[in-house]
Amino acid sequence: MGAPGARAWLPFAVLLPATVAGLAWLSRIRVAVADGELRVDDARLPVRFVADAVALDAEGRREVLGVAADPLAFVVQRPWIPGAVQIVLNDPADPTPFWVVSSRHPVELAEALLAARDAGR
Repeated sequence: MGAPGARAWLPFAVLLPATVAGLAWLSRIRVAVADGELRVDDARLPVRFVADAVALDAEGRREVLGVAADPLAFVVQRPWIPGAVQIVLNDPADPTPFWVVSSRHPVELAEALLAARDAGR
């Protein structure tokens, strides 16, 4: 019915943590404000198109992404991260009204985004 001793539990002790670590690594998203643009994984947004950036808590994120959400919005969300930043755009050529990006530090991200926008002007 199975191997006795360490051969029975060793694969579980090694493979389960390795699987969890691999899934966590694959689900990470890099968010950065650098070189005059917001980088969210592969997406890039020049800061000159940012009209406003609003830090959202869990309730604010739920309201923005809830039933009345705009289907044209660009959303990068991780459900286990409670905070997010709503980035309102000012680009007449782009139909996307705003971006919503999950962040563990939404206030710092919003401040960095607005500071980069103001420095570029």
